[in-house]
Amino acid sequence: MIKNPFSGIILKEENKDNRGSAEFQVVSFTNRIRRLTSHLELHKKDYLSQRGLRKILGKRQRLLAYLSKKNRVRYKELIGRLDIRETKIR
Repeated sequence: MIKNPFSGIILKEENKDNRGSAEFQVVSFTNRIRRLTSHLELHKKDYLSQRGLRKILGKRQRLLAYLSKKNRVRYKELIGRLDIRETKIR
């Protein structure tokens, strides 16, 4: 499995006391998504991992929607720091 060297750096920046915050959860989901994506590049027929990836993507999408409604500034900062696309709001 190919590991992303930047994924651990983002988690070390976060405060350990604030693991329940939406930002921390989005960061941890993003790290898991990147790990699973690199795993699936090597193992294309691992359907259980594909299902897990889709579930994590949905959770992250819901958290990002919540964060964008609650605090748009923190949402924009998090999107820029993680280098992910902005979600479409329904």
